Amino acid sequence: MATTIAVLSQKGGTGKTTAVRTLSDVLSRIGLDVLAVDLDPQGNLSDYFDVPSDADPTIADVLAGRVKAVDAVHGDVIPANLSLAESELVLGGKMGREMTLRRALREVKRRHDVIMIDCPPSLGLLTVNALVAADYALLTTEAQYFSLQGVEQALELLDAAREDLNPDLEWLGVVLNIADLRTVHSREALAQLRERFEDSVFETAIRQSIRYAESAERGIPILDHRPDLGADYLALADEVLDRLGWSEERERLATLRAELVPA
Repeated sequence: MATTIAVLSQKGGTGKTTAVRTLSDVLSRIGLDVLAVDLDPQGNLSDYFDVPSDADPTIADVLAGRVKAVDAVHGDVIPANLSLAESELVLGGKMGREMTLRRALREVKRRHDVIMIDCPPSLGLLTVNALVAADYALLTTEAQYFSLQGVEQALELLDAAREDLNPDLEWLGVVLNIADLRTVHSREALAQLRERFEDSVFETAIRQSIRYAESAERGIPILDHRPDLGADYLALADEVLDRLGWSEERERLATLRAELVPA
């Protein structure tokens, strides 16, 4: 059964989708079978995987019960588009609505090693569905003064999902994204996060760069577009694997890091 990781943020612009795309790419390169699920109506993750905006079926069809999740896989992703926003409204009127995604992913979980869910940039019903379907939650936040408040709000939702719907859900940690640690502002935001959440904050901070937008536009993973920047995500993936307790995969990742980013 796949290990399922929901990647969420209280708001947009925190590099969440880039994190899902790049971690999926890194884990795939070390031999894991990774499926990404785009649960954001903006469909940015689907664009990142170079899936056409009119792709059919999508995760909206899966949530509506029109198709099975296995039939909505396009390459390595179950895509989304704006029709997903309508699906959230429909879900609101269903019994057991918070369990819809969990039930829908049961079959595909048997076919993959890892499922990465890109949540919408809000803490609504779609994000709740992702948390109920997940084994772990990974939070992303930007290097801003209000990042602490956003993380605390996301953790409140995580705690509620764990208490009421998914007692096995674990918090993997929070990663500081889009960071320019040359600035006092970013360094203070990171210090604030570490003071509040201590070891739950990943050591790796993802550097701010326009190159991520370039790689997304071209549908090329950052490890191919700019391996030097990809080093941040290689380090983050190592921390993620360590927290999951996957030692064999960490060894394979060490080999990949040596090949892509020589010392």
